[in-house]
Amino acid sequence: MQYGRITLTRYTIEAEHKHPGASGEFSGLLNSLATAIKIISNQVNKGALVGTLGNADADGNVVNVQGEVQKKLDVISNEIMLQENEWTGHLAGMASEEMEAVYTLPVTCRRGKYLLVFDPLDGSSNIDVNLTVGSVFSVLRAPNPGQDAAMEDFLQPGAQQVCAGFALYGPSTMLVLTTGDGVDGFTLDRDIGAFILTHPQMRVPADTREFAINASNERFWEPPVKRYVEECLAGKTGPRGKDFNMRWVASLVAETFRILTRGGIFMYPRDNKDPAKPGRLRLMYEANPISFLIEQAGGASSTGRERIMDIGPGDLHQRVPLIFGSKNEVERVVRYHQEWVSGKDADGFNSPLFGTRSLFRTQ
Repeated sequence: MQYGRITLTRYTIEAEHKHPGASGEFSGLLNSLATAIKIISNQVNKGALVGTLGNADADGNVVNVQGEVQKKLDVISNEIMLQENEWTGHLAGMASEEMEAVYTLPVTCRRGKYLLVFDPLDGSSNIDVNLTVGSVFSVLRAPNPGQDAAMEDFLQPGAQQVCAGFALYGPSTMLVLTTGDGVDGFTLDRDIGAFILTHPQMRVPADTREFAINASNERFWEPPVKRYVEECLAGKTGPRGKDFNMRWVASLVAETFRILTRGGIFMYPRDNKDPAKPGRLRLMYEANPISFLIEQAGGASSTGRERIMDIGPGDLHQRVPLIFGSKNEVERVVRYHQEWVSGKDADGFNSPLFGTRSLFRTQ
């Protein structure tokens, strides 16, 4: 057995000691989040053994505020996050991807100085096929500590996040988080019931040969994204002069962890599949916390037109395009958007490569 390993509890207490006058509330909040994640992990791992797979109702008629069919574990995970964090006294309110309105704490619970927003079970479409899912969370300061939070209190740009992180329920359960001083990863040791620091100061390589995108939406992409993907697919014979691999897991947390460990670029770009939705992912519950983590690890995150964490939210469930990962690749995609909007480099968008190739056709 290894001794002297750094647990999440030790990690948060030592970090607190670096800030004289710290109240301990933030450390307490991280520990209650960790407890919720352990409980969700236990439910996910048991799956069919305890009847938690499948839709929330047999016919798939139960949908969340996003219009998405709810899984049983979506509902269970949401309740766990609420119940494990409402009573601690560290929060003034919570908001969840699964709930239309802000969650008001029970009257018996003390109000604190933080706000918590979360996606209780990201990638839940993967549950029934036993692929990786996770939880995503973001912590903000409450504008009115000690009082019930209003919806407007949550509408803060991502740059104002105090903490962001995600849990990964895979072969091992992991917790990855940032408090603005780099990114650290913890693995759950089930023998002792504690998260252990296993991936200190994670960094995203600036360059990569790997990209992730849902290729089935190719016909809906804007020209800058088509150009980028076509150049990657052209490999050594194309303008990039090197071969790329393509990945798509349909689990944001799994894609993020892969990029944090070996680099890459993830794209869920703006498209014209549904003109009413300028993007597919939720700003508050997904894009902001993931962007905070990626930037703290040396990567970049953008809509293609602007930095994600500069966006002022206009709605609790606002959707945005999301492009993040290795800095040099993200900057290339952003540059292609700028050139397309400005009309520059028309040849780049009308070359024989761009005009005739696709993911499924050959020249």
